[in-house]
Amino acid sequence: MRADLELIYDWIAPDTHVLDLGCGDGTLLAALARDKQVTGYGLEIDPDGIASCLRQGVSVLEQNLDDGLGNFDDDACDLVIMTQALQALRRPDIMLDEMLRVAPECIIAFPNFAYWKHRLHLSLRGRMPVSRSLPHAWYDTPNIHLSTFKDFAGLCRQKGVTIVDEAVGSANHEGHWSSRRWPNLFGETAIFRVRRGI
Repeated sequence: MRADLELIYDWIAPDTHVLDLGCGDGTLLAALARDKQVTGYGLEIDPDGIASCLRQGVSVLEQNLDDGLGNFDDDACDLVIMTQALQALRRPDIMLDEMLRVAPECIIAFPNFAYWKHRLHLSLRGRMPVSRSLPHAWYDTPNIHLSTFKDFAGLCRQKGVTIVDEAVGSANHEGHWSSRRWPNLFGETAIFRVRRGI
């Protein structure tokens, strides 16, 4: 399991009912079900990811996240998870509302555009950065809303959403003391746990 998923795994209590948005191959949900008796669903659009989920016994629905979560009732889950998908959505602000409608708490991970290597690349080369966390060229990237730690924290304040916890990652998503001290500069990946209300 990726290191960012391991951190998220540690944040999730046993017997939780979760919805994992953009669940990929289902690795996180499979581990949570096996080790912590977590129940729930994954939403995925990639056919290979869906096939992998099914092979692992993960309940998965084929769904485009840009279509919203209207097929889920209010408070249908205890927790909603979304890793490495927020930046690819047309309206990430609306998705945050939807996630906190479906569950009182959610965990979100996304690439931090203010990471120092991205800043350096842009300032020295004058071109959009390509890196491990942002591996696509500007013209073929699925990432349409790049943001930073500060951007997301500002959105939470604007919406009255409480940040319960946050973690940072660099390179292979593992935290380092510099990224914990200055997350907006040294955190390659932003991971937030948020709750509705203040």
